[in-house]
Amino acid sequence: MITLYTWDTPNGRKISIALEEMGLAYQVKPIDIGANAQFAPDFLALNPNHKIPVLVDDGTVVNESGAILLYLAEKTGQFAPDRSDPDYWEMMRWLMWQMGGQGPMLGQAHHFLKFNPGKAPYAEERFGKEAQRLYGVLDQHLTGREFILNDLSICEFAIWPWVSRFEFQQIDLFDYPAVRDWYERLADRPAFQRGYSVPSDVGAIPRS
Repeated sequence: MITLYTWDTPNGRKISIALEEMGLAYQVKPIDIGANAQFAPDFLALNPNHKIPVLVDDGTVVNESGAILLYLAEKTGQFAPDRSDPDYWEMMRWLMWQMGGQGPMLGQAHHFLKFNPGKAPYAEERFGKEAQRLYGVLDQHLTGREFILNDLSICEFAIWPWVSRFEFQQIDLFDYPAVRDWYERLADRPAFQRGYSVPSDVGAIPRS
């Protein structure tokens, strides 16, 4: 049995959505980061960086959400091109874009725009503009496409949960029509809906 240590965040939802789409059985261990549960000794034994998510699979411990997605794709043979396929490196490009750019920058936008408004105007402007730029990059790529690659992939599992917090980022999805269409199509998928509700049901997926 796979055990997923997670919380109601975009990074956590990447993995629960992946597990649901892959049809894998798993149990959930909620780690309440608002209560500093990520600093508990038993959790630090799994991830000394005290971050969720962490996946434990038959004694194998994997942390960092991008690494977990790659692990699950290799384990199941699903949602990732074969290494001989040119799309393999396209997948890696978008996964690294998410891990190194979209996630960290939108996380900063959440911090300054949603949770600390009015305290740092420069930071609000900087990360607000960067959020808009990143949405523009994604919108340009998705124009005329159904998915990031040719088919549904772990790229969707990585990128979509951060878009689901567009309200935190003060983003109007109607300004990015290709992203909006992509986002809404995925939000209609039952596996995305189930994964979004892990580890707890916090309400319906936000819609534009």
